[in-house]
Amino acid sequence: MDIDERHLQDPHPGENALSPPKSSPSWQYRATVLVTKALSTYRKKPISHWVLLFLSSSAMLVAFPASSLLSRLYFANGGKSKWIISWVAVAGWPLTALSLVPLYFISNTKPTPLTFKLSFWYIILGFLSAADNLMYAWAYAYLPASTASLLASSSLVFSAIFGYFIVKNRLNMSSINAIVIITAATVLLALDASSDRFPGISNRQYTLGFIWDVLGSALHGLIFALSELVFVKLLGRRSFHVVLEQQVMVSLFAFAFTTIGVVVNRDFQAMKSEASGFKHGEASYYMVLVWAAITFQLGVLGGTAVLFLTSTVLAGVLNAVRVPLTNIAAVILFHDPMSGFKILSLILTVWGFASYIFGHASVSKVS
Repeated sequence: MDIDERHLQDPHPGENALSPPKSSPSWQYRATVLVTKALSTYRKKPISHWVLLFLSSSAMLVAFPASSLLSRLYFANGGKSKWIISWVAVAGWPLTALSLVPLYFISNTKPTPLTFKLSFWYIILGFLSAADNLMYAWAYAYLPASTASLLASSSLVFSAIFGYFIVKNRLNMSSINAIVIITAATVLLALDASSDRFPGISNRQYTLGFIWDVLGSALHGLIFALSELVFVKLLGRRSFHVVLEQQVMVSLFAFAFTTIGVVVNRDFQAMKSEASGFKHGEASYYMVLVWAAITFQLGVLGGTAVLFLTSTVLAGVLNAVRVPLTNIAAVILFHDPMSGFKILSLILTVWGFASYIFGHASVSKVS
């Protein structure tokens, strides 16, 4: 008999084997159940499932931090246009669209029909995504990458709150605990604002970057809740190609809205002068933009695959892990200052994510 099987044996006849033993702390019981269920799931899935999960998880952990760092690199080396860097975030949408083609042949399915209501929601989500990317562009223009990524992690707070009001998701004690902890981490960053401001960035610019980052996180949480609402109310099915279809359509409309902004702002014409004045030359300028577009889409594709292959819990775990990865990379590559307040904020952020994930995983596995 395996160790995990012995843990599920009823220690006292007449008691429910899935009810926590009275002599054991609840956290030990929850941990035992989570490990047992994880092992059981591992045995049931084919090796191809785990290969795909490894690849998609790696894409999230590598591509998203790389995209954030490239955005900061653009501004640090002479880039000035917030519209260009937000346009780059969605310019790679054809990469995700191309991944849909083989899926239709493999699963022998057709594209989901575009009704008026579904198209309307895609347009709304596309507009909100374009606005969200622009807000984050302002943040990376004025904030160190480590600070910007820490502030962006507050999107978990807004996702939980908007999910509660819009999709009627449960808001348990773990969620509330995570909200309080991550909010405290954001407050700590605000109190320590003067310690990591780059030379040449004014107090007003730093404050604007801080505000836009928090607003962008709030909007990201709203987009997440509305996307879930579209699935529940309009699509009603969560197959992988449907998830990708939504991502492609939202990115397409976000690309259209952002392109209009770039054209109106005449930033396409300004790209040549930006490239000529870019540190390390024009080739470096275009490589930064191209790789920023590719890495962002790879991160989106990886995140979508993780959500489909597992659940939002693992996606949350990977989001938690990529925050310190981005911070460490920013310190190494950009020499971002890491004060005591920022380190404490990082610890609180990871703690908040862990609280949210553990609580929700326990509820979903036990129930």
